[in-house]
Amino acid sequence: MKHFLYFSMLLVLLFSSCSGKKGGKSVFATTSSGNAYELLVVVDQQMWERPAGRALNDALKTDVPGLPQSEASFRVMFTDPDYFDATLKLVRNIVVVKVSDIYTQPKMTYEYDVYAYPQALLTIQAPDEKSFGEYVAQHAQTIVNFFTRAEMNRQMRVLETSYNDYVYTEVKKMFDCEVWVPGALSSHKSGDHFFWAGTNTATGDQNFVIYSFPYTDPKTFTKEFFLHKRDSVMKINIPGAREGMYMATDTAFTNVEPIAVQNKYALEARGLWRIKNDFMGGPFVSHMRLDTINQRIVVSEVFVYSPDKMKRNLIRQMEASLYTVRLPRAAAQDTVKIGKGNDVNQ
Repeated sequence: MKHFLYFSMLLVLLFSSCSGKKGGKSVFATTSSGNAYELLVVVDQQMWERPAGRALNDALKTDVPGLPQSEASFRVMFTDPDYFDATLKLVRNIVVVKVSDIYTQPKMTYEYDVYAYPQALLTIQAPDEKSFGEYVAQHAQTIVNFFTRAEMNRQMRVLETSYNDYVYTEVKKMFDCEVWVPGALSSHKSGDHFFWAGTNTATGDQNFVIYSFPYTDPKTFTKEFFLHKRDSVMKINIPGAREGMYMATDTAFTNVEPIAVQNKYALEARGLWRIKNDFMGGPFVSHMRLDTINQRIVVSEVFVYSPDKMKRNLIRQMEASLYTVRLPRAAAQDTVKIGKGNDVNQ
């Protein structure tokens, strides 16, 4: 089970990251530079072209899962340590490579907001290039998850002060849940224990859905049940342009696995949707969670439609909203673990 994002950490981060010290270094007020999912590798130029460097480049450029076309996890840039100047130190995501015989074994360490805010910096050290390449290959997903988590946390901090008030109010009224979604989701539709919000644009279309149903069987948390339930709900609530058209799940390209959301069990589905009897389709991500207070299942989902654009940033921006969904809970249960995330070495 992957421990991914923590909802209640946001306020703490906003205060702790802007003053004081981290890792023995002063925290600067300078704003980090670069776009979401851009990353700078600080590495010896010759090593970057050898197998060890290629191993790191390959890890950072692994395909984003659940997309209809190949898209790299990050846009990767690199610089030699001699040129790692004050300007480059402001990049929002940085990997520092250190290969030297002073090290006894490969290891990763991380820091936040070292040169700018917000910033994630990962240092990978190894005694030689061979062990470095092997270590990076073994921990490729951990590296990708670390920076993906950092980007989603940034999006959550943005949403904290700019979330869609109408969607928040409607979701609270209908489900007694809370959620932060982007303000651009200006179109809305309500149904039977169902709510949809979207940008309703011809391309680059982003959408959020939440629905609930009674919890009666532990088999609810299986891929088969989820896919059947999703298709039945979407067929009723997300029809196509003409009769006989409706949203369906492309089961051949959908992966379902358990994750932790706010330290609680959830079932995540990530894959592709399509409109039956039409050519529309795109990626989606769903979270199925148990509301123990009301003994019901709450499913929150995001999906995008962008036939002429890359979809990585669109779906990841919306996916951050899923981690802001707060289910009803008693006051004694309302404490969520605070922290930046798990140590990348664990």
